[in-house]
Amino acid sequence: MFKLKKIMSLITIGILCTSILTGCNKTTNENGSLYVYNVGDYIDESLITKFEEETGIKVLYETYDTNEMMYQKVKSKSTNYDVVFPSDYMVEKMKNEKLLKQINFNNIPNLKYIDKSFLNPIYDKENKYSVPYMWGTFGILYNKKMVKEPVDSWDILWNPKYKSNIMMFDSVRDTMGIALKKLGYSMNSTNPKEIEEAKKLLMKQKDLVLAYVNDEGKDRLLGEEVAMGIIYSGDAVTLMGENPNLDYAIPKEGTNKWVDSMCIPITSKHKEEAEKFIDFLLDPENAKINAEYIGYSTPNTAALKLLDKEIVNDPVAYPSQEDLAKTETFIDIGSDIKIYDKAWIELKCK
Repeated sequence: MFKLKKIMSLITIGILCTSILTGCNKTTNENGSLYVYNVGDYIDESLITKFEEETGIKVLYETYDTNEMMYQKVKSKSTNYDVVFPSDYMVEKMKNEKLLKQINFNNIPNLKYIDKSFLNPIYDKENKYSVPYMWGTFGILYNKKMVKEPVDSWDILWNPKYKSNIMMFDSVRDTMGIALKKLGYSMNSTNPKEIEEAKKLLMKQKDLVLAYVNDEGKDRLLGEEVAMGIIYSGDAVTLMGENPNLDYAIPKEGTNKWVDSMCIPITSKHKEEAEKFIDFLLDPENAKINAEYIGYSTPNTAALKLLDKEIVNDPVAYPSQEDLAKTETFIDIGSDIKIYDKAWIELKCK
């Protein structure tokens, strides 16, 4: 469910070696090494260089496309990653499966800059395994030239007027979550009857949907090929900056508030270096640089004070408390995901 400004292709030739890298997994130096596994284009890489220069710790950096791809790699223990960036529900899943190390927060004094509303989250209630990195929502990005009526409800995605002009996420939890919210249920429902009802609602919508997409949908929205689509708020900010005909809405029924975190996987052999890196990214100036580059919302209160007021006052990037009160964070639903998967297969095979 990663919420990305732009996703790079997975590097399939092993650990990516660029100018910021100094070798592969066998590389060491007197101050240690650090193996970072992150989503493509989800950090300002100048910060990696800065971290290396300040600490003498060599960073080896590799990217992945999805939470699930990262999870499988960590679970296999085939590579000794030190820092990973899972989303909320994946933090909980990895914690429950003992794939994460507890963080020594004595080594992360900059945690004081994280907004308290992001601490002790539902997916890490004792705040032992994760540090918030970026956050946002998902909602409807629409073209104001094509859509003249108010966009304030998920209902518009079922309006026959927009047949073949709607794009939905090709994601079981996100898209099923939209249907569940439209029906007044929780996005984390494990009630088979509610999930079946959501599936049937999506089946009614399917003839109206041009395509189920992921990252590729952004270019089509930007190019005005469709009237509306589902998008993450950070991407909405970027696209709206490039095309003034686009606007973003959080439906009144509510939506998902996601949080991506920094964690130390069980594979880590450089835990103290990992904690230094996490603390470095929480430094207000570094967090500000990172937020400007990525385009997503920062949970760092000190960094917010350094950001341009136009960014901080943008309700797309930083929604009102009224809008946030209607949001939910995805949690790991364990084996109940099989109910979703079954419904999703039936929908896609219709």
